[in-house]
Amino acid sequence: MSSRLIYNIKQLVNTRRETYLLRGAALADLPCIDHAWLHIEDGRIAGYGPMSTLPRDLRLLLDEGEDSTGEFADPDARAIDAGGRFVLPAWCDSHTHLVYAGSREAEFVDKLRGLSYAEIAARGGGILNSARQLADATEDALFNAAWQRLQELARLGTGAVEIKSGYGLTVEGELKMLRVIKRLKEKSPLTIKATFLGAHTYPPAYKDDSDHQGYINLMIEDMLPVIAREGLADYIDVFCEEGFFNVAETEQILRAGIQHGLRPKIHANQLHLSGGVETGVRLGALSVDHLETMDASAIGALAGSDTIGTLLPTAAFFLRMPFQPARELLDAGCAIALASDYNPGSSPSGNMNLVVAISCIQMRLLPEEAINAATVNGAYAMSLGHELGSITPGKKANLIITRPLPSLAYLPYAFGSDLIDQVMIGGEFIRDKSLIRKPVNTGT
Repeated sequence: MSSRLIYNIKQLVNTRRETYLLRGAALADLPCIDHAWLHIEDGRIAGYGPMSTLPRDLRLLLDEGEDSTGEFADPDARAIDAGGRFVLPAWCDSHTHLVYAGSREAEFVDKLRGLSYAEIAARGGGILNSARQLADATEDALFNAAWQRLQELARLGTGAVEIKSGYGLTVEGELKMLRVIKRLKEKSPLTIKATFLGAHTYPPAYKDDSDHQGYINLMIEDMLPVIAREGLADYIDVFCEEGFFNVAETEQILRAGIQHGLRPKIHANQLHLSGGVETGVRLGALSVDHLETMDASAIGALAGSDTIGTLLPTAAFFLRMPFQPARELLDAGCAIALASDYNPGSSPSGNMNLVVAISCIQMRLLPEEAINAATVNGAYAMSLGHELGSITPGKKANLIITRPLPSLAYLPYAFGSDLIDQVMIGGEFIRDKSLIRKPVNTGT
């Protein structure tokens, strides 16, 4: 049995004996222990408390501890002196599109010249641009590129991530993406959830209103049975938005996914009051994501449901859109999570440290609220609240160990600094090292 002790922790953050989804004012409750110890057994949290309560048997490990010299001399030691550092759960990023074939910085320049998201999409850019690139990419090329992105996210403190398809838009392309995600699940130490997002946009051959049902039938009849048979997805998602999928189409697709055992998620209310929030609530969606455009009806529907509102502030930042009304959502009693929306077109970054900072700076979340939304509530937005997102006995030891900081609020305050010293995934430190397992070319 492997045993590991982290001691002299300046503050152990988000310590919870029991966890549950946090709503409204409860999101500001972030229990912490000053001058703490944390015990890990076989990659899971075994115990913690103030240094004054360190059990005698664990004190025997202190002879193996490292001096507090500002760096971990040996991150593989059984005891680590974390003097001056904060320890908190690794980020849980519940909305990404990190499997893609190429970047879209030309569209970034188009935006700077004044073109809107919708105008770029109408010219064949946006999602259709990524779909063309993906069609030309091999599965191995997609896998290796996504693997490098996963390594970067892990070094930035992310321990769990949801990844969507949606750049295939054909039977072959969507299945290729989902098979890449399945390979990532099998080889990465991160916890990964897969979402089928064939309903990201309409392929050009189906773009006319009269042709929409043909693509919907393709998803329902040709994609979903294979996805279910091969176990390629945990969730199903639809971009419910003007010019994309309307409420009736969204409901038809999600109900078909439910019949195949996939729980719904929805891209909702990003550009307009699309009805996506109310549709998600009615269908029992795990989350409705984006929410840049909300009114009292949508907020009320979300507040009265078990559905999580996942906010993606770096997408709003990158697109220069109004930020999500986080304070109004919390005041109404909603449960919210934070995620990166990592994708090549509207949020080309999976840095959850920046997501947390922007949520404080632009959406006026308190540091405690932002950290909860990016850890425990993010875990619940991936059905992982029992396993990740807090310092709780029995949960997986996915942890961030900061550099020495003056306070927890310094994390979002000093948004441009690298404040992470080490990241632990499943009880093993990975920062500045290769991620335990390495990608393998299988010839597929």
